[in-house]
Amino acid sequence: MNAVDGSDHYEVAAEGPAPSLLVIVLDTNPHAWALLAPTLPLSKAIANILVFINAHLAVNNANQVAVVASHSHRAVWLYPRPPSSVEDVEMSDMTSPHLDNANKYRPFALIEDSLLTSLRELISTTTEADISTTTTTQMAGALTLALAYINKATINYTGISTETKTTQTAVDTNEAPIGLQSRILVVSVSGDLAHQYIPIMNTTFAAQRLRIPIDILKLAGDTVFLQQASDATKGIYMHLRSPQGLLQYLMMAFLPDQMSRKHLIAPSQEVVDFRAACFCHRKVVDVGFVCSICLSIFCSPPEGAICLTCSTHLSLGDYGAKPAVVPRKKKKRKKINGGVDTGSARGTPAPGE
Repeated sequence: MNAVDGSDHYEVAAEGPAPSLLVIVLDTNPHAWALLAPTLPLSKAIANILVFINAHLAVNNANQVAVVASHSHRAVWLYPRPPSSVEDVEMSDMTSPHLDNANKYRPFALIEDSLLTSLRELISTTTEADISTTTTTQMAGALTLALAYINKATINYTGISTETKTTQTAVDTNEAPIGLQSRILVVSVSGDLAHQYIPIMNTTFAAQRLRIPIDILKLAGDTVFLQQASDATKGIYMHLRSPQGLLQYLMMAFLPDQMSRKHLIAPSQEVVDFRAACFCHRKVVDVGFVCSICLSIFCSPPEGAICLTCSTHLSLGDYGAKPAVVPRKKKKRKKINGGVDTGSARGTPAPGE
């Protein structure tokens, strides 16, 4: 019939909303979770996060998710799991009892099985020496892995969407297609990370340039740099004084993507702490000295007035010393008509003057 009919025919594919990629950075610091165990155990938090992941995948069939663990000495992938060096797969691995549950959607079961298996391996391989030598978490490394994964996923999605568009003929080409929407959600339980100030700020500036919002859900501890990262990338920052009801906060505040947040009133930060950490002692300072060449921050003038980063000689002057207070001379007040002058040049004019 197309050969007989002289009119033009166009095949237009039905395009839905743009898919969203959610990368969750889970802080698995053993010290912090041990203090938080009476209020919110790690097992209960993982169960709530799995429900949140399922809700994110249910919003759009093309949505993607990835989970990174920020541990004591390393940052590892929980989902997707890195490919194993063993090429042969045993039949017992294909028939897992968790995946054969008929009452559970299979993609949800695959993510749950992979995440729980990776988390058990991470906990089992953590030694007592790893826990005793540090009380912090590798948040900078986890954010770096998240940005690298988002970059790779964006390249793959752009290549697939471009190939699909070239094989189809669209009627209206005025609207530009929206690419993959990516965002990062950090579930943090550790305190301030002053020694990771530089790498965290580098990841923040990279996410800001790529327009990737960094959402922060703070369950315990105080932090300055994650708060600045959320403010710089236009993300959502929430510090829960009581971590009970974790699933409600995840579903109501962090489930909407960038397109949906334009039509909603998202939680905002009232006060943002913009303090920085010095490059010499890695501590947060209120007032410091900044190198005019490399913008390095020091809590006190460096030894020999030499920048520790770029070795530039700094002209400090007398900024460290208190300025001398010069007493101000008092003017003598004139007595007019037996009274005291208020300091004016002339007295009050008489009537008719």
